[in-house]
Amino acid sequence: MTTPATDEGLRGELRDELIRAMQRVPDLAGRDLSLSPLSGGITNRNFLVSASGARDRYVLRLAGNDTHLLGISREVEHAATVAAAGVGVGPEVVAFVRPEGYLVTRFIEGSPVSEAAVHQPDTIRRVADSIRRIHDLPAIPGLFMPFRIVEAYRALAMARGVPIPAEYELAMSISRRIELALLAAPVELRPCHNDLLNANFIDDGERIRIVDWEYAGLGDPFFDLGNFSVNHDLTPDEDAVLLAAYEGEVRRPRVARLLLMRIASDFREAMWAVLQQGISILDVDFVAYAAEHFDRLLSNASTPAFERALRDASEG
Repeated sequence: MTTPATDEGLRGELRDELIRAMQRVPDLAGRDLSLSPLSGGITNRNFLVSASGARDRYVLRLAGNDTHLLGISREVEHAATVAAAGVGVGPEVVAFVRPEGYLVTRFIEGSPVSEAAVHQPDTIRRVADSIRRIHDLPAIPGLFMPFRIVEAYRALAMARGVPIPAEYELAMSISRRIELALLAAPVELRPCHNDLLNANFIDDGERIRIVDWEYAGLGDPFFDLGNFSVNHDLTPDEDAVLLAAYEGEVRRPRVARLLLMRIASDFREAMWAVLQQGISILDVDFVAYAAEHFDRLLSNASTPAFERALRDASEG
């Protein structure tokens, strides 16, 4: 899923606590366990778990500090991961340890999807297939409403004394225009992942698997498509490949909806980083992270293509 890092920092009380929790997992009970931190991720801590006498390896997910403030429900994450595993996309869930909320999944043997590979048409089609499988699932718990999330992140950040960037007001006015355009042609809410970063993809040789379901919930499926597109800087031609693979055709209103959701995705990402400045204890420059996404959002919203997308998306 990600690569093992050193075991530095996994000692003493934390290690003992995790070992005790893993002994309550039937697959691991009574075995000698080895835990190694996994690199990657800027919200949670993940550990690779090896057990004596067991062929399989496992991943233990330890929630980050105050992640409920980011709109994360570990119960929803658990349910979404189980659902995604059922269609061969998510990792297999081995246990959900309560009351701690530790999620234990089977380690996916596979390869990362490189930044270069993700631009290849065949890879884009495979990603579209995995996304489609998720969107075709029955309803899962939780809602993901990006236009409300940015407002909630702002209020929570302000309550923690985090300065709100000057770009917020302009970004909010852009967001309102996008929301009105999309409401003119509503789509059915579908199970969505909502965090399709490159680090969350694993190629198991058969399918592109997707991990990290903590932001999952029912939402606009085009947020997933726009989120994947903007996170990987897909070109308009590559967006066309994505839509053709996802829907079987490329229609102007759908291209427009994807473009608008690219901008909505950057707004969510920017405000996520603003709120993280008030709650995260990780050594990450969230100020720079937010600025990067605000800059891209405002740049993409200042083009004639954005104005055309507002008109085209409302056609349905």
